[in-house]
Amino acid sequence: MLEVYFALIFATLNQVESSDINGVVIAKKHPIVYTDMPNTWDEGLPLGNGLLGALVWGNGNPLKISLDRTDLWDLREVPEFNQPEYNFQTMLKWEKEGKYADLIKLYEEPYNRPAPTKIPAGRLKVSFKNEAKVKRASLDISNATATVEYDNGNILKVLIHATKPIGLIIFEGEESPQVEIVPPPFGKLGKTERLSKDDLRWLDYTPPQIEKEGETSSYIQKGWGGFEFAVYLEKKTFSNNQTVFIWSIESNFQSSENPLNIAKRNVKSALEDDIKNLISTHNQWWEDYWNKTYISVPDDVIENRWYIETYKFGASAGPNAITLQGPWTADNGKIPPWKGDYHHDLNTEMSYWIAYSGNRLEQERYFIEWLWKTKDEAYKWTQKFFGLPGLNVPMTTDILGRQIGGWRQYTHSATTSTWLAHHFYWHWKYTYDTDFLQNRAYPYLKECANFIDAITKDCRDENGKRKLPLSSSPEINDNRPNAWFQDITNYDLSLIRWLLSTCAELSNELGREDETKHWLNLLNEFPDLWTTPKEGLLVAKDYPLKESHRHMSHLMAIYPLGLLNPHKPEDMQIIKTSLKYLDLLGTDYWCGYSFAWRAILSARAKDPKGCIKNLKIFSEAFVLRNSFHCNGDQSGKGYSKFTYRPFTLEGNFASGTAVQEMLLQSHNGIIEVFPAVPQEWENIYFKDLRAEGGFLITAEKKNHKISYIEIKSDKGTKCTLLSPLTGEKINLTFNPGEIKRITF
Repeated sequence: MLEVYFALIFATLNQVESSDINGVVIAKKHPIVYTDMPNTWDEGLPLGNGLLGALVWGNGNPLKISLDRTDLWDLREVPEFNQPEYNFQTMLKWEKEGKYADLIKLYEEPYNRPAPTKIPAGRLKVSFKNEAKVKRASLDISNATATVEYDNGNILKVLIHATKPIGLIIFEGEESPQVEIVPPPFGKLGKTERLSKDDLRWLDYTPPQIEKEGETSSYIQKGWGGFEFAVYLEKKTFSNNQTVFIWSIESNFQSSENPLNIAKRNVKSALEDDIKNLISTHNQWWEDYWNKTYISVPDDVIENRWYIETYKFGASAGPNAITLQGPWTADNGKIPPWKGDYHHDLNTEMSYWIAYSGNRLEQERYFIEWLWKTKDEAYKWTQKFFGLPGLNVPMTTDILGRQIGGWRQYTHSATTSTWLAHHFYWHWKYTYDTDFLQNRAYPYLKECANFIDAITKDCRDENGKRKLPLSSSPEINDNRPNAWFQDITNYDLSLIRWLLSTCAELSNELGREDETKHWLNLLNEFPDLWTTPKEGLLVAKDYPLKESHRHMSHLMAIYPLGLLNPHKPEDMQIIKTSLKYLDLLGTDYWCGYSFAWRAILSARAKDPKGCIKNLKIFSEAFVLRNSFHCNGDQSGKGYSKFTYRPFTLEGNFASGTAVQEMLLQSHNGIIEVFPAVPQEWENIYFKDLRAEGGFLITAEKKNHKISYIEIKSDKGTKCTLLSPLTGEKINLTFNPGEIKRITF
């Protein structure tokens, strides 16, 4: 009898009993602190509000504040993609004929040019008349404020306002600093200059004139094709020896108004406000953010990982979706790594995993709306390149969603839109918002499925099952000819099987019986996943993973797609076999994000030791001092043979997701609390992590015993909770807004 194991309060609770901790208090325990300031931009203290970004670095003589705004782009087109040869049928023909040089020239070489690319906004240079050096600098992630302390007693505070397009430097002291704006070193190309291939000067912009008037300074940078952005800075001194510098960055990306006028208006409006009120509204946003959902675990490294990544997610998620570096574009005179673009074969998807169980759907919705806004461009490309109905999306894109090229097997994959569609599904699944289901999720998935139907209609394997004309698995065999597989890969197959089964689920939810039958019939025309008892999930039929590899694309069925159900013994066996074989190949050619993804896979396999091991390797070897994920091993301990240090954000957010997967999982209709936590963790607490079905879960473990689990239903639906004590299924029914508490 279940009553033996727990007592369940079925009454609706008007007020939930609060813990003696809150998110702000715990976040404050996890600052980034420097006693020796970095001299490189990618270790700067990161600030941001999803639109503007800043990095604080340098020894104080001067202090540097790198500036960014997420819609600053060089959007020149790729002319090769307007050639008549640019179409899928010609690609297929050239692949069969072995015209690899022609393929590389058309599809890949354009990516080696400087543009299109994300571009930086310049920097602020802070100095004092009397030379001073920074003795300590810190970032308080609880309120997104950097504090810089000098050896002469001067103190600066730097922040980017949480909801306004402005940044502030606040100084209290006798000697006010000098703050200069410094444009990026775009420059004009000289006839005899020898430049590295990624030098910003290849963009060939005319340097701007810095205008100074009284306590203000500004510039307008003209870019490509009429694009402009402006930086405006103004100083104001108050009677209490407080000096404030406020800056704003604006562009004409979505406005016909002069960007300098807008930036100036932003700053003037802020200066008319009370500075204390500005700081108060900023702090209140971050207080609400942290107290919405938070965790407490007894491992400082693991807890720190979650708080730091959740901070950066709040600072980087905004209306233009998160690029490879988010609002922290490289400030080193060079084109950012991989152009700072949108990579949809892992990077953008992984960057938003943290939002779902992490209950940050307000920030995640920006991504959904960006995908929706750019789908017309995706339709245009699908029809132009493939000549087929339905929706696909280029794998590498600019901010407009346009194809920008690169390794052809991935940039022109047939299933990119399907992976992106998974986020529409998760948004619905975690909110149970029926309006979103009807007007966003199902329409998007349906168009992706129509494309898959069209491209596989006349392509069959020897058993009569559908397959793709060309199939790949990021980024197996790099861009070599054998990166295209004749048999459909598990990467493509997992995505297609997920898409069609999910279209059946969603159409059934909407009461569209005929469409449900259609999707199920189409699903049955595809083969099952490729597996063996020895290797588990394969890359493709008769093709196991042959060597250590950074991208775990063949394991998509485990996570994020969840096609393999850990609650079924036969599926769990495939999961464990796949991970055991993956580990046998070693980590020589893993990137940082690989360890974060591997930690999530361990959590799905109910392996807390594996999860913690990989998270700690990630934290030790693939994270710079300011928490930025760099792709290569920086520890010198040989975790990977990749030792380069380009910074990208997806590994950061995946590592935070892994922590959440240890604490809460909800998939295949079951909610599990503490599914992958070590037995030695004595005290654990989390508040309002989100589960599928629109449920908020709070749970506490004290002295090795689970005290209670609290479930709140947003929409008033049913859920099944797996008892953490007995493994029995507990079926619960809720009214909208109802809270139920299970005590043990």
